[in-house]
Amino acid sequence: MTQTILITGCSTGLGKMTASHFAAQGWNVVATMRKPEPDLAAAYPDRVLVHALDVSDPRSIDAAIRAGIERFGALDAVVNNAGITMVSVFEATPTEAIRQIFETNVFGLMNVTRAVLPYLRQRKGGTIVNVSSGVGLVGVPLLSIYVASKQAVEGLSESLAYELESQNIRIKLVEPGAMRSTSFTSSGMAASAEAPVPDAYRAYFDHALQSMIDYPFASTEERSVVDAIFEAAADRSHRLRYVVGPDVEEYARLRWSTSEEQYQDGMGRLMGQTVWRDMAQ
Repeated sequence: MTQTILITGCSTGLGKMTASHFAAQGWNVVATMRKPEPDLAAAYPDRVLVHALDVSDPRSIDAAIRAGIERFGALDAVVNNAGITMVSVFEATPTEAIRQIFETNVFGLMNVTRAVLPYLRQRKGGTIVNVSSGVGLVGVPLLSIYVASKQAVEGLSESLAYELESQNIRIKLVEPGAMRSTSFTSSGMAASAEAPVPDAYRAYFDHALQSMIDYPFASTEERSVVDAIFEAAADRSHRLRYVVGPDVEEYARLRWSTSEEQYQDGMGRLMGQTVWRDMAQ
């Protein structure tokens, strides 16, 4: 029987690729975004429904869910992909920008999840895939608000994974590394203009930003992340995390397989912190 999946954040990049991949694999897809772009359904008009959905608006979430069920008869899985980021020094990050990131990355994900749970319970099972990030495992400089939002998603997802076993509903976390080819990264860089860098942080900001540019790992391919999302959605096991990318593999190794001191030293080297630590001595 053909399965149906609802995916958020499908207007560009990873979300759009994910929607197309599921359709190519024979799934029905409710591809959602704030401003619908019908061309996404052109290749698979019988399998893809493009619908408006703003994760901060419960009414639009409910409308998209209803439309998907009316079109395809059921809803089996959800991918919470919508997300935003920002490169900034925490001290200078506007409160409104902080709230906007949490509104999308955390509360928006919660809104969609709470809205779909009654339908999945009624069907006596289903899968929710939350697209997190490698920084859901570790902290990195200049992305403190984004990191905080993704670590909130990690904690929520792990807790729900236990809670929803009672309803035969699986929670999955896909943790991608840095994807330099996505519009997500460039939009995050552009958003830094909203938070001017204080003079006291300028030298550090420039150094840390250059460390991002000179990232010591190969970028994570979007296709690998799409494959991981598909694997997670189709996987009926209790596996929670799907790590994707060489950087996240190293983060996970440091986080879970070393002492706290080794972890901090290792991450410090990766983030270019040794310069500042040497100066402090």
